[in-house]
Amino acid sequence: MRTARTVLEQKIWDRQQTLEEFAEYVEVFAREAGEPGTISLRHLHRLAAGRRSSGQPLGPVRPVTARLLEKIFRTSIHELLAEPSAAGSAGNDVGRLDARANTDLADMADWLDERAGRAPGESRAKVHAKLSTFEAGALVDRRYRRARVSREEIVRALRAYYRRGVAGHGMYRVRCGGEDVRTSILARPEWLDQPASLTAENDRLVLAGRRDGPRAALSEVAAEAAVDRLAEWAALDVRVMNLPLYRLLRVDVGSAIEGTVGLVDFAEYALTADLLEGELVEAVVSGAGTGALPLRDEFLPNLDAVLDLPGRVCAGGVLALCAIARPRDPYRGAPDYVLLVQERSGHVLNTSGRLAVVPKGFHQPLTDVRADARVSATLLRELEEELFGRDEVDTTAGEGRAAAPMHPGRWSAPMRWLREDPSRMRMECTGFGFNLVSGNYEFASLVVIEDEEFWTRFGGAVEANWEASGLRLYSSLDDELVTDLVTHESWSNEGLFALLQGLRRLAGIGGRRVKLPAIEVSGL
Repeated sequence: MRTARTVLEQKIWDRQQTLEEFAEYVEVFAREAGEPGTISLRHLHRLAAGRRSSGQPLGPVRPVTARLLEKIFRTSIHELLAEPSAAGSAGNDVGRLDARANTDLADMADWLDERAGRAPGESRAKVHAKLSTFEAGALVDRRYRRARVSREEIVRALRAYYRRGVAGHGMYRVRCGGEDVRTSILARPEWLDQPASLTAENDRLVLAGRRDGPRAALSEVAAEAAVDRLAEWAALDVRVMNLPLYRLLRVDVGSAIEGTVGLVDFAEYALTADLLEGELVEAVVSGAGTGALPLRDEFLPNLDAVLDLPGRVCAGGVLALCAIARPRDPYRGAPDYVLLVQERSGHVLNTSGRLAVVPKGFHQPLTDVRADARVSATLLRELEEELFGRDEVDTTAGEGRAAAPMHPGRWSAPMRWLREDPSRMRMECTGFGFNLVSGNYEFASLVVIEDEEFWTRFGGAVEANWEASGLRLYSSLDDELVTDLVTHESWSNEGLFALLQGLRRLAGIGGRRVKLPAIEVSGL
């Protein structure tokens, strides 16, 4: 029987992986976790052996290598390179919530006690117990496995679950490049064909009522799923803050946006409705089908429940296709728009590893809960945060001290330049719908920077934040690549919805800067 030379080698064996397979996995983990570097197979052989090929001691391990292995196994590099008998019981101890200084996760565990009718501290204890069984690498494996489930598989599963429709509504699908492209977005025809300019006159969502209080008690199944979610966040260092979100109470979308929103704590959404995505994807991965989805049965059992806004917590998002005018280029050719697409990082709450438009963010207030209810307020904030480098408007940072973080005096240089002349930037709501994956409302939007001088001045300053693992650029004149993009299976459903609606609108207003594929809504 083989004896592991190091704890690292033993842990790789425990994963039932060869060194070659683990080296490939490390590359995936590094990309998903936003870490630089990888580990070559040759170097991994040395690390697993605990010494150089000459038999000499390894010496110091490069910090980037040490950090990768420590994140995967939640064990220090010194323990990983020790002999198994010398490592003791160090292996999988990932600590406590309090030791992580993540008071928001601890507060959310206390919230769970209240909603599930548990004794104070019971959910924290359950999270700690769950953490002791977790291995970060296995959790990233699970995220990676979920990210590989195609959009079409998710849509097919939702169609199977929601067999009984609701009059006037249907799941959004289009015909593009000879292919049918389907999404999980529930919409009405009038929500799709009347772009609403996001001006003060048209952007009329208003705050109504106070923050929601306690709701119906959670089932034991839902409470245990919430414990698993909290433990996963703690193990993977997912950024979460228990800040208020807007919940939709009433909406009317056409050439203008009207409606009312309330306030609800992030925990109320993240530990209830947002659990539905993981449950659904795991059912698809396992081949179990949609016959046994207890969380969905509890929170969104039918389409009537989806549309019953006062009767449920309906959180949502604002996301936009961003199109920036570029001048003629000797290599690229004629003037066009550059279209921005992001790959979601492993540190985001949901849609990890999937494609999405950018900006994309929760509809939530910063400091002024009444004024921030407007769709345009979220959109401008997300532009500043996700593309123009304004960390202080990141709601996951938790250290905001500015009374008015979106005051013109605090704008970034790109935003200040854009807002000096209203004709330089166009913002429109291009569609609205409910994402059946978790019941979220989605305001699909289009941001068009019309003045090509912006790209000349600030193109080099456009940079994605931590929520993206990378940016992709597409030309509005490249109908072939855009068609390939549209039909890619790794899109998040809400991201694809915003992309398609944005492209439809851009094709009508872009003039000679666009040569886009024909996109026809083929039914609801």
